[in-house]
Amino acid sequence: MACGLTWGLLAQSGTARAAETLAVGQTAAPNSGVEGEPPPAQPTPVPLVESRPLSFAPLVRRIAPTVVNIAVTRDSEKPHKLPSSVRGTPLEHRYRERMRQHWNDLLEAGSGFIIDPDGSIVTNGHVVADADRITVSLMDGQEFIATPVGIDPLTDIAVIKIDGPKPMPYVQWGDSRLVQVGDWILAAGNPFGLGSSVTAGIVSARGRDIGASPFDDFLQLDAPINPGNSGGPTFNMAGQVVALNTAIVSPTGGSVGLGFSIPSEIVRPIVETLRKTGHMDRGWLGATLKDSTTPLGAQVTEVDRNSPAAHAGLRRGDIVSRLNDERVESARFMIRAVAAAAPGKTVALTVLRHGQSLELQALVGHRPLTEDTDSH
Repeated sequence: MACGLTWGLLAQSGTARAAETLAVGQTAAPNSGVEGEPPPAQPTPVPLVESRPLSFAPLVRRIAPTVVNIAVTRDSEKPHKLPSSVRGTPLEHRYRERMRQHWNDLLEAGSGFIIDPDGSIVTNGHVVADADRITVSLMDGQEFIATPVGIDPLTDIAVIKIDGPKPMPYVQWGDSRLVQVGDWILAAGNPFGLGSSVTAGIVSARGRDIGASPFDDFLQLDAPINPGNSGGPTFNMAGQVVALNTAIVSPTGGSVGLGFSIPSEIVRPIVETLRKTGHMDRGWLGATLKDSTTPLGAQVTEVDRNSPAAHAGLRRGDIVSRLNDERVESARFMIRAVAAAAPGKTVALTVLRHGQSLELQALVGHRPLTEDTDSH
């Protein structure tokens, strides 16, 4: 309001002075420089954004039945603090009643989306990890007990399944590689356990690394995302899922316009693997890495004893400049490349040691579960 008032006063002041000038007989100089000729016409600016949705309602009607609410209970031998995703929501009363009765039943809320008519559901790993009971609620009020299919802790992606009496409505995957900064998106989920909800916004940035894992490659969204939205989908304007809502950055615990979603190009292949095998089997060398500035590459800071890296002859201080035929630009690049390699596969490493180039062969091992968050 202050800005509008200021500009309004400036406009009025300028108009009054112009009227005063013309009233005393002075003539404004024409822009053309030739007396009596009208000023040249200014070209009409072409809008860079030609249209925007007048309503998201048609899109919401289409996608809403595919989004589910997830309630998770976890048993514990000792009382716990009230979960942040429940505090201040309608679930708080239910939680406290359960705690008074059992003192060992924890309740948390999350979201998910159905990906096939058989009832397979994608959500976040942190929503359903260590759950004793997973209850899935559909938009029409139906509730089902879900069974875990698989969790990938490294990317925080999980698949669960429900069995219904008839085929379920399900989402269509979109290609997140086509998503541009500034594109409209719609986020859906179960904020604060309130039930089905949607918010709209744009993609604010791509390729965000928030330190969650070596595989961070988030889309940053300004659509409001709150606790309970974890595991929900991000839709493009065609109603396709282009990302999985996963994290927020907030000093208050609520949305401040900094939401982060995992792109579908990462989510989809992991989901398919989890559906087939129930787990992700990633490659591992057992070397701790950091970025090297001179020259570019990944510098080895530690080598685990009896690890594939140790057997290959890697040493502390080595700089890995190439992996197979690809140039190693950073430690993160090498971590991802090794993790993507099938265990049991041999990879070629080009290593700089004391200024000398060496060629090493490493047999990729199975990544231990304890290595899910470090730089191996």
